[in-house]
Amino acid sequence: MNWFASLNEALLSENLLEVMGDYLITGGINYGETHCFTVDDGSKYGYLISIYRDERGLYERPIHYPRG
Repeated sequence: MNWFASLNEALLSENLLEVMGDYLITGGINYGETHCFTVDDGSKYGYLISIYRDERGLYERPIHYPRG
């Protein structure tokens, strides 16, 4: 499954809910918008997470990978 009804469902699909910790987006993401940010995971450059919400309000499976 690549589309989810909620931000939490999308994050859980990639086991990112705990990784995000304090970086959790409390207000959600606007329709047609992408949020990208780096989470400090203790490595030199951190961890990039990108989340997109389409025009229907569905969240795409997050893209994530170590930076550097």
